[in-house]
Amino acid sequence: LASGCEASPDGCCQQRVPAARAGSGMDPEGEALLLQEARESVEAARSYRRELQQRLRGLQQARKQIRESAALTRDVLEQHFNDLKGTLRKLLDERLVLLLQEVDAIEQESIKPLDECQKLIEHGVSTADDLLQEGESVIHEVMGEQNEKLCNFTKKALHIQLDSLPEVPALVDVPCLSAQLDDCLLTIVKNQIFNHGTVASRPPVQIEELTEKPGGILVRWCKVDDDFIPQDYRLQYRKSTANHFEDVYVGSEMEFIVLHIDPNVDYQFRVCARGDGRQEWSPWSIPQTGRSTLVPHEWTAGLEGYSLSSRRNIALRNDSQSCGVLYSKAPTYFCGQTLTFRIETVGQPDKRDSIGVCLEQQNGYDSLQRDKAVCISTNGAVFVNGKEMTNQLPAVTCGSTVTFDMEVVHLGPNNNEGGNTKLRVTISSNNREVVFDWVLDHSCGSLYFGCSFSYPGWKVLVF
Repeated sequence: LASGCEASPDGCCQQRVPAARAGSGMDPEGEALLLQEARESVEAARSYRRELQQRLRGLQQARKQIRESAALTRDVLEQHFNDLKGTLRKLLDERLVLLLQEVDAIEQESIKPLDECQKLIEHGVSTADDLLQEGESVIHEVMGEQNEKLCNFTKKALHIQLDSLPEVPALVDVPCLSAQLDDCLLTIVKNQIFNHGTVASRPPVQIEELTEKPGGILVRWCKVDDDFIPQDYRLQYRKSTANHFEDVYVGSEMEFIVLHIDPNVDYQFRVCARGDGRQEWSPWSIPQTGRSTLVPHEWTAGLEGYSLSSRRNIALRNDSQSCGVLYSKAPTYFCGQTLTFRIETVGQPDKRDSIGVCLEQQNGYDSLQRDKAVCISTNGAVFVNGKEMTNQLPAVTCGSTVTFDMEVVHLGPNNNEGGNTKLRVTISSNNREVVFDWVLDHSCGSLYFGCSFSYPGWKVLVF
């Protein structure tokens, strides 16, 4: 008989049913597998629903951004054009008043000689009326007294000079006022108004990346409008709890480190741009929120030869005769980060000056040009464990930035360099850099930084 079949009394072949499945329909292993698959399907559905809900929230935020920005844009446009209408109405009214005053002045100046001529003529008419009445009376009187009165009247008429008439100006010789109104002004204004203002669906620049730094945030932005030619950028920031943004950078660079950032506090950043040859700024980018969880770099307070700023990230070599190395308050520099020193002011250089990092604080030294330290001198010389390298960087000047970048490179157990860890160090200054390997006796998670200056006047900012 074939496997799984047995003979029945009537000689037919009947399939054998396992005992375990005869009652429940499935063995325990199959049930466990199905249960696991069901649980995975439920978890996948839950995860799927969570992702969909997250996308719904994203859509709601996108819709909210569109509606809020549209409402704000409407308010800005209405306010701007209402201001324009008010200003134009005021300017037109002022111009109308000036023109009307000019008409009044011309009218008064032109009417005055006519008024004087009118008075003279009216006086002549009155005199002629009196003479006419007197003459008519004399002519009709009695003949006995007529000769004397006629003689007196004739003398009087001769004295009046009845043939002398005042000159009245011709109409072509007197002003005829009119207004010359050039209709092209309306065309010019119409064209300017029709081309005034634009509506953009998105700002021409956007914040691209926020990178936390010790006590600061590096903000990078990019241009997203290919037709926009930027001349300057303007970066603002504020604490998320503040009401107003404040300027932190204006310039042509497309990144900036915002310092004086409190750790574990949210800050908002936004950027705009000014087009080439234009005075107005573009719309602001969408605000981005960032924070720094890294402890700010601070110098150790209390060393007699140095004065520190309120945030203790700026050290000034003072006039004290005390000499020594000023170290960081704690080993806050970690490999993989960039440590930056910016020289704010300079003093007299000395070959023992040093700016760099070290494994540990060691008192009694006047420079970082010692064992377990790497540094650069103000004359550009690079020292590793107290030994000067052949490669040299440019001398440090006012405004110079010196950066240290370190990357951990683990050595094998059978290495011939006598250590189990080395750091690949890159020191950059004034667009030049040196790269070397710094071998350590043991692994080190964080490093101190320090500086030393023999003469006063040096001021250095660390971030």
